Parts: sequence; C-alpha cells; structure tokens
Amino acid sequence: MSNQQTAVRDLSTIKDFIRWTFSRFQHADLFYGHGTDNAWDEAVQLVMGALKLPLDFDRDMLDCALTHNEKKRLLRLIHTRITKREPLPYLLGEAWFMGLPFKVTKDTLIPRSPILSLLENEFTPWLTRYPLHILDMCTGSGCLGIAAAMVFEDAQVDLSDISDAALAVAEHNIQRHQVEDRVQAIHSDMFKALAGKQYDLIICNPPYVDAQDFKNAPPEFHNEPELALTSGEDGLDFTHDFLSQVALYLQDDGILVYEVGNTETALQAAYPDVPFMWIELEQGGNGVFILTKEQLSDLLQERN
Repeated sequence: MSNQQTAVRDLSTIKDFIRWTFSRFQHADLFYGHGTDNAWDEAVQLVMGALKLPLDFDRDMLDCALTHNEKKRLLRLIHTRITKREPLPYLLGEAWFMGLPFKVTKDTLIPRSPILSLLENEFTPWLTRYPLHILDMCTGSGCLGIAAAMVFEDAQVDLSDISDAALAVAEHNIQRHQVEDRVQAIHSDMFKALAGKQYDLIICNPPYVDAQDFKNAPPEFHNEPELALTSGEDGLDFTHDFLSQVALYLQDDGILVYEVGNTETALQAAYPDVPFMWIELEQGGNGVFILTKEQLSDLLQERN
C-alpha cells in the first residue's frame, strides 16, 4: 500500500492532517519565507487554506472528519510542496499583504515587500503632502499599488509591468478589491508607456537579485518568475536605467520609494555621491531607500 493510500486510510480529521503535515515538513528541509517562517505555521496554513477555512476556526471543529476528496487534495498539495518546493501561496493561489488577500500565480512574485511598513504609516515624514497620483512600477500582483489605493482613498493609482501575464493577475486583484474606478493596470517597459505622466509618489520593487544570490537561493525562489527577480550580474541593470529617467516622472515635491534588498551595498558603491535615505523598517528587512525629485534631478544632470 502506498504512503498516500495509507494516509487516506489512517488520517481522518482536520487536526490529524495538520499534525501529519507538520511532521512531513519537519523532515523535508523546506525553506519558509513566503508567508510563514516555520513548519508548524506552514502546515496550519496549507491545511486550513486548502479547506477554505479561516485560521481562527473554532478549535472544537478541528475534530471534523474530512471527505475522501478533501484528503486527496491535501495529500496532493503536501506532496507538491515537498517534492517540487513550490511556495505555499502558489499552491493555494492566494497570498496576504497588509491584511488583504491577493491572487498570485507563478507569473507574479509572492507579496512580501518591506515597503509595507512604510505604506502603513503613509510614508511619513518623507511624503510632505497627500499624493493624488501614485505609480507602482514592476507591480506584479498589484499588491503595493492596490494597498496604496486603500491607504490613500482619493488617489489615482497606476500599476505598471512589462509582463502581460502579471498584469492579468493585477487586473483580477483590482476587481477583487473594487478599486477599478481609481486603479488601472498599464503594460509598460519601464517608462515607455507613461510619457507625459507625473506622480506625487512612485513605488518600485524591481528585479534586483544578483546572479550569485539567485544561483544560491533555496529552490522555492526558483519557482518564482526570474524576470521579476534578477537584473544582470550585480542585480542593478534595471536600477541604472530607472534612476536615469525617474526624475522626469515625479512632481516637484514627489518622492521615490525603492527596494533593492541585499543589493544595497552594490548600489551605494555605484552611486557614492547620491544621498540615499536608507529606511529602518519596523517589521525587519533592508535595502529600501527614498529619494526626492530634487535629489533625482541632480543625479539626472550628473549622468547627462
């Protein structure tokens, strides 16, 4: 009898499957970093998410027996998580960001940007006035831009990406959160489709992983779209091009909020005279800077 047949026979309740999944994950040497950071939370979220049950489900109801089809679905997801190292949000088709659910697919990164903590605080004290026009470039699932629309309820928000497949997911999330009157998805290769536009706030979580870091990353990361992760040998190809243009798309008192993660050191070395404001993030993480329109204009003049 196969392990799956044995599990279908021997496991009965929600609680059984959480405990068994945890045990399997404990011995599988998985990487956690796409919504959880340990085997127990991953097991709970997989089982409850697959069954469409809330995490605060009545504990007394965890003794409910599962149907044969529910067991088979859970076993298939557990097997895929272990053998293919697919991140859990891809298996469930959903990730949470700023308390909001977002559809995700393998065409989008899984939401986890530390820019979240700045957004929750409305980018104070760096944003000096209410932003009426916001751009979320390299939007992927649309999570940052849609969350910004939730925070700044009078703002018009553009979500841009070079990937049509990612934009289709972002469109779904725009409809899901009912912000289609204020948020639009735009296919654009960097700024090419944004001519004439200017923004009070530009947010960008671009591809920035350098070649060596990507090569050494856990298998889970290799299930995410490489287009959204890597950008040349040092991870800065996109950023060099972006910084040479972005000043033209900011209002006079606008700001840029940009994430470069571990590529922070390489960026500082490449631009030793640029006064990057590196932000201390409340929820951890690193490599997020802010620059003003004036600072970016100075950089543009130097490069020209």
